[in-house]
Amino acid sequence: MAVQTSTQNFDVLSSVNEPLVNRYASRRKSVFAETYDPENDDDDDGARAIFPKTDEQRSRLCDSVKNILLFRSLDKEQMNEVLDAMFEKKVKAKDYIIKQGDDGDNFYVIESGIYKAYVGEDQKHIHTYDNSGSFGELALLYNMPRAATIQAETDGQLWAMDRQTFRRILLKSAFRKRKMYEALLDAVPMLKTLQSYERMNLADALIPKTFAKGERIIKQGDAADGMYFIEDGKVSIRIQQDAGEVEISNLEKGQYFGELALVTHRPRAASAYAADNVKVAFLDVDAFERLLGPCMDLMKRNIGDYESQLVKIFGSKNNISDIR
Repeated sequence: MAVQTSTQNFDVLSSVNEPLVNRYASRRKSVFAETYDPENDDDDDGARAIFPKTDEQRSRLCDSVKNILLFRSLDKEQMNEVLDAMFEKKVKAKDYIIKQGDDGDNFYVIESGIYKAYVGEDQKHIHTYDNSGSFGELALLYNMPRAATIQAETDGQLWAMDRQTFRRILLKSAFRKRKMYEALLDAVPMLKTLQSYERMNLADALIPKTFAKGERIIKQGDAADGMYFIEDGKVSIRIQQDAGEVEISNLEKGQYFGELALVTHRPRAASAYAADNVKVAFLDVDAFERLLGPCMDLMKRNIGDYESQLVKIFGSKNNISDIR
């Protein structure tokens, strides 16, 4: 069941970057169409592709991949492995990058150039990539022939990753991320109201972040950009007073913070600092509003508990009105 739901999720991921063209695609089965199961893939120590790059090339590649959704679940080490594994491919206008019906060999990220996607026997134009984006993942994700033809409209520059590396790094890391975050979210009492598929979608939306000891994570008075679930480490919550910042609580693994400003639509009521090296799972404001509706009543009740805690510390609500 885990593999099935994982595949359903990748359908969402791939649709962001590659046009939905399956209904136009050839039904011919790929000659290498074995099923890939990330749960049973133990090939962590296999040979890894490394293509040396100059600092300038690596910088350009980083710029090209930073907005690719498939890469959001990668940690720093995995991202470096991805960057190592990608190789440059220069193309000329009218070159065919992939052809509908062929077996999938590479995944492509666009650095520059204009590319058009065509489907069907009449090669109907369905999408244009203009100097950004990625394509080619559907055939690699689903072990199916290429669902579209991609042709360069202009000269351009692509970054490519072979099929085996794509699967080992991107598919497996996304699968592991989901399992890890599902376990983390299962330990959060507030989320018990969510159905299992809702927690699964929430796990997929989380973004890993790390903070060094003493680093500020959120700042009192700032606009809210999202909320945080603590994977590892401790977080100190502090409020600014006339005499300086006052610590009001310490949070540990399995706890969360930052939701107050999202629920109340007000600026941050407190600052959060990494009490030691901290790993968090970040949920941005759009995903928060989309995925945590069933938990909203509970979070609103928690605001009352939060205010009661502040009253105990500062003596009265009048003393805390400025931070609300």
